Amino acid sequence: MELNELLEIAEKELSERKSVEIRCCTAAACLSSDSQAVKDHLAAVIKAENLQDTVQVTGVGCMRLCCQGPLVQVENWANPLESKLYEKVTPVNAPEIIRGLNGEVTSLQAGDLNQPFFSRQLPIVLENSGKIDPERIQAYIGAKGYQALYQVLREMKPTEVVETITKSGLRGRGGAGYPTGLKWGTVAKSHTEKKFVICNADEGDPGAFMDRSVLESDPHRVLEGMAIAAYAIGANQGYIYVRAEYPLAIKRLEIAIRQAQHLGFLGSQIFDSPFDFKVEIRIGAGAYVCGEETALMASIEGKRGVPHPRPPYPAESGLWGYPTLINNVETFANIAPIIRKGAEWFASIGINKSKGTKVFALAGKIRNTGLIEVPMGTSLQEIVEDMGGGVPDGGIAKAVQTGGPSGGCIPASAFATPVDYESLTALGSIMGSGGMIVMDQTTNMVDVARFFMEFCMDESCGKCIPCRVGTVQLYGLLTKITKGEGSLADLDLLEELSDMVKNTSLCGLGQSAPNPVFSTLRYFRDEYLQLVIGH
Repeated sequence: MELNELLEIAEKELSERKSVEIRCCTAAACLSSDSQAVKDHLAAVIKAENLQDTVQVTGVGCMRLCCQGPLVQVENWANPLESKLYEKVTPVNAPEIIRGLNGEVTSLQAGDLNQPFFSRQLPIVLENSGKIDPERIQAYIGAKGYQALYQVLREMKPTEVVETITKSGLRGRGGAGYPTGLKWGTVAKSHTEKKFVICNADEGDPGAFMDRSVLESDPHRVLEGMAIAAYAIGANQGYIYVRAEYPLAIKRLEIAIRQAQHLGFLGSQIFDSPFDFKVEIRIGAGAYVCGEETALMASIEGKRGVPHPRPPYPAESGLWGYPTLINNVETFANIAPIIRKGAEWFASIGINKSKGTKVFALAGKIRNTGLIEVPMGTSLQEIVEDMGGGVPDGGIAKAVQTGGPSGGCIPASAFATPVDYESLTALGSIMGSGGMIVMDQTTNMVDVARFFMEFCMDESCGKCIPCRVGTVQLYGLLTKITKGEGSLADLDLLEELSDMVKNTSLCGLGQSAPNPVFSTLRYFRDEYLQLVIGH
């Protein structure tokens, strides 16, 4: 396929667009609230009113404000100012939505698309989410899809691609924040007969749903990013490792792979170039430890998913002993726009060493729960109070937990902190993959530490003693303290044992398991003391 053929598909997609588009969220959260029935009823009313020539209903991916689902957005292409967002829509609302197209007054109240939750976002990863049908490759092509892949295959050398990603300042969005270009360059320098690209979609943090939403909403974006990465490092085979708990994401990935193969964007001689790239899906059984890259590779190889010591690192010796590039969903989703718009454009967004945007799953004691994408450097205050709408029912935000079980609890007194890798680390937390859980004044922080320790204890693979035994001992100590049976000596033991588990565990699960303990002891020690006072 040539560029003109790709552009013809895009132009055809746009030319066939009806004057009014009604977008109905069909991501997992809204589907669980019967959004498919909403979509079907809207289509039925349009047919009954004979409006098929001017109005179309499109099933789209995540529209972000998940707490108000099912969501329906009416997009008037002739007058974008008349766009409306309807919240908590039910099938019986369909006739009113259609009557409202003609300006008729109905009982339905539209939500505010200009509220801070939406207006302060900067969608790069999510630019197509909630706008295109994730099960139609033509819709993705109409949004400039696969143009970046064409550009790198026909106009750029692999080294130029690596250099572009390096200059952009993109860091891995899976947690550690390792420079993406540096990782790509390391794998590219290896001269072996085989190399592999892996997309880590084994999202297991409690309260996190960023990767799932991207895969459900814009799967081709991830495939295009993987193909560009494969060209840059010299790989011909890719794997997407996704947990079985994400059936809709798996289904849409399978559809996307078939469509991309059919049009020649995956497979042999892509865009009539010598480049071949195939992608397969591997489904994980839900083990949290398989999010760790060496355990993930072992699982793909058909072995038990347990971590292995590093070095050697996957970039040198990974899948079946060959150099392997592993990035997560959000990292790959950033690649195509960086190629299209340039490294300087991406590097101009963000702060200090943290460039671009970050997607967060905002959850917990907060009015506006859902998916947000903000420039790096946005403060926690702006996210929690402005975009999140603060704590409901007059509550007060007490802390934010970032980074999942590997992260820490940040107190409200530090909410002015900009969200970037270094700032969060200085506070005793991490960026992580993007989970952000808000806690209010009723939350007991010792209980929070105990909850995450129980999670790590249950998910430990048991290979190394510090994690296998240490997490059990820490959980026991935290349980003892929460019951009011602890002593000051137990607090000393808690810190000593946490330090041991952190510094002697084999992989990131054990090494980071004590982080919620460290952060709650650092900022909320008084709550521990209240429970052990008098012992």
